[in-house]
Amino acid sequence: MISAPRRFALIQRLLHWVMAVCILAMLFIGVGFVSTVTPKFLPLILVHKTLGTTLLVLVLIRLALRLYYRAPLLPAELPITMKVAARLSHLLLYGLMIVMPLLGLGMLWAAAYPVVLYGGIQIPALLPQSDGVHALLRDAHVCLGFAFFALILLHLAAGLFHLLIRRDTVFDTIALLPLRDRMTKAE
Repeated sequence: MISAPRRFALIQRLLHWVMAVCILAMLFIGVGFVSTVTPKFLPLILVHKTLGTTLLVLVLIRLALRLYYRAPLLPAELPITMKVAARLSHLLLYGLMIVMPLLGLGMLWAAAYPVVLYGGIQIPALLPQSDGVHALLRDAHVCLGFAFFALILLHLAAGLFHLLIRRDTVFDTIALLPLRDRMTKAE
């Protein structure tokens, strides 16, 4: 039996941090373009669609890498409630990383809007035009966007809690550079 790694593989860590920045950008771009009527509206939508579609592909790659490399085990001394919360929050994060772009694409298809990305790449519609479906998917996309943002804040708070308060190895498993050695030298 293969033992669990001590840290995520470098490619997993890189994808985590690149996607974290892109997802936060997506959330703010989404809020930005729904609150503007200026000429910036169309370029923001193009960025949002392209980045969202790219993130969907990247999360599928991340899932494959997670299955291949496995995830490091949480510290044995971590309370079971924290382990369960970590597991559930990661399932929700991955679920939202998949569902959000699919809702966005479905919303556009149901509105009969062409999904054209940077470079002129067009994704063909997989749903028929329907005002009712469009409204439902739009509402779901918006509501889940706020829930996603809240979950990201919770995830960030948990990471900082492990790094600064508990000072265990949890944050180090996903940090780009090893922090454990630097933290123990500073103490």
